[in-house]
Amino acid sequence: QVQLVESGGGSVQAGGSLRLSCAASGSVFSLNDMGWYRQAPGKQRELVANVIRDGSSMYTDSVKGRFTISRDNARNTAYLQMNSLKPEDTAVYYCKGVAKLEAGGPFKDYWGRGTQVTVSS
Repeated sequence: QVQLVESGGGSVQAGGSLRLSCAASGSVFSLNDMGWYRQAPGKQRELVANVIRDGSSMYTDSVKGRFTISRDNARNTAYLQMNSLKPEDTAVYYCKGVAKLEAGGPFKDYWGRGTQVTVSS
């Protein structure tokens, strides 16, 4: 199996910064997409940013210009640098990895347990 562990969440004031990390471990043969999602109370989980193996990335409109996603393929780790944070960024942030366990196996989604980000005004 594949385990994803997020770290780096916390509480900051509006305008501040945080850097989230997501480390994948276990029987990872190949790790394709890595993405960050968030879920605020009473809302659906939404995609924040995604990065594929070659480094190409995409962002939801509300974080463009403020957040940067990156990855270290050698360490199977993804990062989310969050700058100019706003109270509406408050949510639990989850990491998702798309991975396969063996050469001929299928790609599957694996999720971390989440890390809380709280931005106060």
